[in-house]
Amino acid sequence: MKPNISITKVEESRVDTIDFNNIPLGTTFTDHMFICDYNNGTWENPRIEPLALIPTHPAAMALHYGQAIFEGMKATVDEDGNPMLFRPSKNAERLNFSADRMGMPSFPDDLFVEGLKQLVDLERNWIPPQDGSALYLRPFMYADEPFIGMRAATHFKFIIMASPAGPFFTKRIKLWAENKYIRAASGGTGEAKAAGNYAAAIRPTEYAKAKGYDQVLWLDAVEHNYIQEVGTMNIFFKVDGKFITPQRDGSILDGITRMSVMDILRDKGFEVTERAITIQEIRDAAIDGRLEEAFGTGTAVGIAYIQEIAMGEKTIHVSDESPVGLDVNNTLNAIKTGKVDDKFGWMVKVENELV
Repeated sequence: MKPNISITKVEESRVDTIDFNNIPLGTTFTDHMFICDYNNGTWENPRIEPLALIPTHPAAMALHYGQAIFEGMKATVDEDGNPMLFRPSKNAERLNFSADRMGMPSFPDDLFVEGLKQLVDLERNWIPPQDGSALYLRPFMYADEPFIGMRAATHFKFIIMASPAGPFFTKRIKLWAENKYIRAASGGTGEAKAAGNYAAAIRPTEYAKAKGYDQVLWLDAVEHNYIQEVGTMNIFFKVDGKFITPQRDGSILDGITRMSVMDILRDKGFEVTERAITIQEIRDAAIDGRLEEAFGTGTAVGIAYIQEIAMGEKTIHVSDESPVGLDVNNTLNAIKTGKVDDKFGWMVKVENELV
């Protein structure tokens, strides 16, 4: 049975004021948002309302103890103009993994997907039609109970908001291999999309940018030797014609784009191995001419092509071209826009059901 979601529409949409050829990153939001409240052990009152400020008590526990998680995903349009969602059930699954790690209640999978569908249906005119653009969707959950004390909250809000977005990275990127600060350690919250993970990454990322680099290459917490992620992305290396990517070890996010890229690479005939990878191994492969290309993968970026990696005073030149990465990116975008057959069964069509 389909979840019952009440809808209150805006009197007049702002979509006609948007220049989809010039979309400021993360500052433009659609007309509506989906909201659901958790009280007395149940999720209640699922609704879509006009986007508005949310009254928040200054003692809301998320502000003090960090019970806040989020997801990231995109809606695209196919060649017939139908909105499409990419593997939304995987986002629902990962949200609940994060919720469990952070001591938060699970959110019903069917309500998660239906909330997305109805919000995207309502905001279909906000989906940019340009190649590489999409409607970015941000589901998130936070503790809004007013209480000063160290325990799991009992009141939460779940919200989905949406923002039109253009291509994220338009040039090859340079990475700084960080050997002081860490992103995550085994047993921590690195596998969860917890808001605090990203807060801890801000200062090191700003340091890297001040040195002239685009993102941080995160290394392990103990030896600062094993590669984990790049910025907010998973990472792949092509060495000797084969692809390797760091194995999930409790500190690496289970990226939905990551798992999809592995499927696409294997479908294209490449061997893909998940294992521990040291920064020195990558440097040696570059020196020997065996490092062919590397790229980051994530919802926001799709595929980000890596040009070089700095290791202190040393620089690893990766490549000036990423032919396989480009091919994979084109394949992903073609699947998301219905230009090629979705042989993997990833796409979910949003039907025009609202009146």
